[in-house]
This record gives sequence, structure tokens and C-alpha cells, in this order.
Amino acid sequence: MPDLFPEDLEKWHIFESKLLSIFHSFDTHEIRTPLLESTELFSRSVGNSSDIVNKELYSFLDRNKESLSLRPEGSASVIRAIIQRKQEQEKHKLWYQGPMFRYERPQRGRFRQFHQVGVEYLGFEEGIAEYELISMVLQINKLIGISDYTIKINHLGDELAKESFCNSLTSFLKPHMNELHEKDHARLKSNPLRVLDSKEESTQALLKKGPQFQDFISDASKSFLQNLVGAYTDHCDIQIDKSLVRGLDYYTGIVFETVSKELGAQDAFLGGGRYDNLSKQLGGKDMHAIGFAIGVERIIEILTLEHLKQPLKVGFIVPGEQITKKTYKIADDLRSANNNIILDTFLSEGSLKSQLRRANKNNCSYVIIIGDDEFKNDQVIWKDLSEGGEQELLTSKEVIEKYTNL
Repeated sequence: MPDLFPEDLEKWHIFESKLLSIFHSFDTHEIRTPLLESTELFSRSVGNSSDIVNKELYSFLDRNKESLSLRPEGSASVIRAIIQRKQEQEKHKLWYQGPMFRYERPQRGRFRQFHQVGVEYLGFEEGIAEYELISMVLQINKLIGISDYTIKINHLGDELAKESFCNSLTSFLKPHMNELHEKDHARLKSNPLRVLDSKEESTQALLKKGPQFQDFISDASKSFLQNLVGAYTDHCDIQIDKSLVRGLDYYTGIVFETVSKELGAQDAFLGGGRYDNLSKQLGGKDMHAIGFAIGVERIIEILTLEHLKQPLKVGFIVPGEQITKKTYKIADDLRSANNNIILDTFLSEGSLKSQLRRANKNNCSYVIIIGDDEFKNDQVIWKDLSEGGEQELLTSKEVIEKYTNL
């Protein structure tokens, strides 16, 4: 559970602000849910067969001896909130962000406290919503400068297709239990579909000889998957991955994830899919639902500040004894004129030379200097810190105009 310092969070803040602009452009609105939920919520939604519930929940008994858990993912909490408001029959386009918790073995790109940004489209049946979310994924990658990625996508059919396939898969695998990796024995018993997601080579070799899930889903589902992929083939690297089932039990229909080779073994930084049955499973009414979540730590790992086009920064230097109401009036006017620019006001004393060094170290593009002479004449020095950059003497009014138009 790492601490995040200002130098770590600089990229986070820029990334989050860019995501917010995308969500706004899609008319998607924020929802906030508690960090703590009833443990039953996750056992009923994520599934008792999943590693999350079996091994990774941070759970404890409260004073009433009721089991509570730190949330391991966000979708179940969002659906629970909608059910409690009795809003299952309404349409919602929601996003959320915040820390999640799983008791996993720490490794690169995986922490026990990690952060997700998620999107949930509720009340929209299979169709346009899938196109909308894939479009949003493309916009996110474009805006934050990620170009080397692949979208893996699959269709899990409906509940009848899943049930028929699981029965067939179980019948096929039972005579081959000695060939099936021991880690997958429990999966076969509790949720056969998750055997497809096995990382064991012996299991994958055996699966190639058995029934194929694509043979069980309807022609309509296959056609929808092909059309969806075809719509984006010219825009990104999008591939059908027949082994993709995702790690949560509640998925039905389309599932997808976005991967980057830059991340190594834990290469997925975004994933999601459709889960039309989750609301009813949690005691609510039928509600169509589809969404995805972004692993913030993973995506931050492959970003640079150049990717993110960090906001312009201007240093505000007042050497000597001129830090007065008058100079801070100028600083306030500058911030009011253009709050998209960072005005870096140096609070510590020091010579002009040392403060200019600090401005360069802090990646300022320009500095505004108010020395004794400038203070007396109601003027400022505007200095361009780029190589060969010039400086000019401006009035207080002129510097605000220049600052506004950056």
C-alpha cells in the first residue's frame, strides 16, 4: 500500500483532469460509494469461485458481528446503490474513482491498495452502449497519448449458452483430471468457465482438444461481435480473443480488455464488459448494465509528462522586501485572468539568481519578476526561460493581458 508524494501525483492529477473532460463530453456523471460494504455484496456479485472472494478480500467483523469488507472493485457497489434508490428502471451513465483493496502478492503494477476509475452504463441493452464504451476507450488512449495498445474482445453469450458450455466442458474434463493443473480443479467444480482463463500451459493444451465456447453462443451474438470489431478495425488494434472471460463471475455478453506490452506480465490496464444479470442477482429488478474500469497505477506507469502535456507554469519572483499587498494583488489578478496556468509563487527568501534556478528546476516556461525598481514604477519583468528567450518590461495591465493570452 504505497504512499503517493507530490512528485508521484503530478501525473495522476493531469491524467484525472483529462479523464474528467472525456466523461463530460460523453455526458457521464460521477457517483461516490463507501470504501466498506457488506461482505455478502461481493460474494453474491463477484462470486465465491473467484480468487477475489476466496483469497483477496480484506474482511472483518464489526461490533454487531456482521462481516464487512473493503471494496475490491467498484461495479457491485454502484449497482447496490442504484437498487437502494429503487432506480433500476432508469437509465444512468456514471463514472467513479477511488481506492480498491485486494490481498494479493505485491508485484509490478499490482498493489494491495490500488486505484480504479470506472464507467457504468446502466439501463442500456446490448447494442449502441458497446459502441459508445469502445469509443470512450479510444478517446481516453488518444487524449493521454497511449498509441501502442491492443483491445482484446470476446462474447460470452447469454446464461443458457454459458450453462450449456459449462456442462459440456465439465463432461469433457472429468476423465482428464490428471492432465488438468491442480490449481484448476477447484475452478472446474465452482465455475467451469473460469478454467478458460487459466494461465497454466497444461490446462490450455487440454482445452484446445475440448468443446469451444464459440460453438455454444448464438449466431446473433457472433454477428454482433464481428460487427463491433469491424467498426473499429481501422481505428485501433482490436482482436477477438476466444479465451477472454475476465476474472469476475457476473459477466455475460461482450467482455474486453486493453493491454500494452510496456507493462510486462501484468499487461492489462483497462477491462470490462456486460453484466445484465447483476442487479437481479443482488436483489434488485432486471437492469441492463455494461462498464469498464481503468487500473490507475498501471496506466500511470506507462505515461510520461510529455504524454500528458502538462499545464503551462509561470514563476512569480519577488526578490528583496517587496512581498506586500500590492504584489500579491498582481498574483491574484493573474490567477483570476487564467486559471489554466500554474502560477508558481516562491515563498522562500533568496537571491534573484537562486530563485531563477528554482524556476528552471520547477519546469517554469516564464517568470514574472518584481524587483525594487519595478515595484516603484508599477511594472514587472516578463522573462522567457527557453533557450535564447528574451525579457521585456511590462506594466501591471500589460502583464495580465499577456498572461491571459498564453
